Amino acid sequence: MTRENPSDKTAIRDAATVIVLRNRDDDPQILMGQRGAKAAFMPNKFVFPGGAVDTGDARIALQSPLPALCSKRLAENTAQISAHALAVAAIRELWEETGLVLGTPGPWPRTAPEDWQSFAQTGHLPDASGLQFVFRAITPTGRPRRFDARFFLADASRIASDLDDFSAASDELSHLQWVRLAEVRRFDLPFITEVVLAEIQARVRDREPPDSVPFFKNDDEESLFLRLRGHPQAD
Repeated sequence: MTRENPSDKTAIRDAATVIVLRNRDDDPQILMGQRGAKAAFMPNKFVFPGGAVDTGDARIALQSPLPALCSKRLAENTAQISAHALAVAAIRELWEETGLVLGTPGPWPRTAPEDWQSFAQTGHLPDASGLQFVFRAITPTGRPRRFDARFFLADASRIASDLDDFSAASDELSHLQWVRLAEVRRFDLPFITEVVLAEIQARVRDREPPDSVPFFKNDDEESLFLRLRGHPQAD
């Protein structure tokens, strides 16, 4: 598979997506927003917050790392990207697209990079201990953009900011809202989002990491549906 190349829009970019789950024991809801009509990737669709890993993400310190089991499963079937960089990207994208803070109160040890300054000004450090790796999918061939997306589940109780305050969000997603799981399929969703939702609905009340992680692997030769169990190996 062709991996990330800034000059090649069809190259596969590593990405992180966050599914924030609220009221999981009573009336489960997830946070979603709508992509713009002119977006090159999934225009008009309702999606979870997320986006591509930036080069600098690997250099951002985490107050607490991902759970060890999640890190092991992220390492399986890849030699391209670290679990640390993916977790940082997930927290950054959640902040940028929704204004929600997944972090722990505390001062930054040094001046925050430019794309983290607004996060640092909230008085929090990024904390990945509340993220669970629950799904991985590579965009099929023939699409205008391709991503190797890792989906993380976060309980809303781990969010340090007001769950209903999206005032710090960028304009990348519109109509940010908490959607009841029972009603989410009324929205215009990408196919892969529907697949991920089925996994989430099956484990709404299970707070432990899944026994294995589904991996929808599309490459130039074939499409496979695999399970990641935490035994690292290279492509």
